[in-house]
Amino acid sequence: MSSESTNENILAHVLLPVANEDDALATARALEPYAPAQVTTLHVVEKGEGVPDKTPVEQSEKMAEESYAAIRSVFPDADDQTAYGRDIAGKIFEAADEVNASAIVYRSRGGNRLMQFLSGDISVKLVTKADRPVIALPHEEET
Repeated sequence: MSSESTNENILAHVLLPVANEDDALATARALEPYAPAQVTTLHVVEKGEGVPDKTPVEQSEKMAEESYAAIRSVFPDADDQTAYGRDIAGKIFEAADEVNASAIVYRSRGGNRLMQFLSGDISVKLVTKADRPVIALPHEEET
């Protein structure tokens, strides 16, 4: 890395991948104390590549819009982006390139080992294959 890129503010422009409205709001609230300069929200619609879609595209696009609205309730100037494909981590990396994000910021959705295995454990892919910083936000304590 050049000295210029290592001196860049890691929170200058964050890409925030979210799954649904609840996830988006929890993620935005977890990010808020860190005051990023610019936020772009990403929702990946799992679609295509010769296998049945998990949910109808229209339903997924509605979930994306609800997610963007939740983020804007915390970050009113946030941009949004929708990607389509099965490789969630790959789409996150592509979007980070497209918007020139300084970092990818996410909140792990947890789950047991079986759920992580079935999902391809996107968190592992994010932290091991990214070409830019990846920030995992803390979870709020459940009451």
